[in-house]
Amino acid sequence: MNDQAILNFRRLGLLTILAVYLVILAGGIVRASGAGMGCPDWPTCFGQWVPPTDESQLPANYHEIYAQRGYENTQFNPVKTWTEYSNRLVGATTGILVLLTAWASRIFLRRDKTIFYLSLTNLFLIGFQGWLGSSVVASNLKPYMITLHMLMALLIVALVIYTIARSQRETFANIDSSALPPRFKTVLAAAMGMTLLQVAMGTQVRETVDFLSHSANSIDRQFWREGFPIIFYVHRSFSSIILLTNLWLFWKLRRTLSRQSLLVRTGYVLLGLIVTAILAGVSLDRLGMPPVAQPIHLLMANLIFGVQFFLFIALRYSSGTGKQASAGEILQNN
Repeated sequence: MNDQAILNFRRLGLLTILAVYLVILAGGIVRASGAGMGCPDWPTCFGQWVPPTDESQLPANYHEIYAQRGYENTQFNPVKTWTEYSNRLVGATTGILVLLTAWASRIFLRRDKTIFYLSLTNLFLIGFQGWLGSSVVASNLKPYMITLHMLMALLIVALVIYTIARSQRETFANIDSSALPPRFKTVLAAAMGMTLLQVAMGTQVRETVDFLSHSANSIDRQFWREGFPIIFYVHRSFSSIILLTNLWLFWKLRRTLSRQSLLVRTGYVLLGLIVTAILAGVSLDRLGMPPVAQPIHLLMANLIFGVQFFLFIALRYSSGTGKQASAGEILQNN
């Protein structure tokens, strides 16, 4: 098999993972800034492939036009319009990268057909995600549709991570994980479940934030916390359990493996993401819900799950008897 072709496939896969996380970040910015209806139609924006920059570029009766389509009180705002349009551009770029990755995966048809079919599945899911995005706009930003849209992005990035990791199983087989306790994988799987549960609870809190932002414009953001449901306090307290669980995982990695091991370096990244997510959450709780902290908090949660999932896959493919594979050796194969 052509080594350069394999390398190109892995690079495309890594770019796709980065692009999906950029989509998640862009979606969080759109939601936090209230720009979700910055483009009230799809796939065009105010009927144009390149949106206007000034209200004078729109028909004089555009309010009536969109009111007839079910979007009352449509008001052109160039910042919100271009924020939403940028989100769509990032999504379209991600779709192109997924398509290129699927095309590049054909080299695995003889060696590992699963990689090829997984890449095709990702292509189907990104198409479904695009349709789901149009449905979000058509639903006038129903909270459950926004949540489903975000969870689909999480599924896509997990599948891409697995596909790329599977393409270099031989490298992961050199990781010596024999010193780790037998229950390490079980605790890691539990930590992944906790992260998903935390994300699910976070979506409930965000739905409350969305409701307050649309129905209580006269109330300052710092007072929104008073209207939060009990799930907010559960979500806040649960972060301590997540932190302690992942601290145990990091401690076991750091204590038993070489500092140059890919697993240990991944543990450092995981710990940094969790601390950042908690700090962003604390700022939301204590600093009056600053909009900038919302997309950061959302992105960190998704990155945490992605890193945990990568760690789980790396351990699954490790033989437990090979030499310690350093992070440098792994990156060299990419």
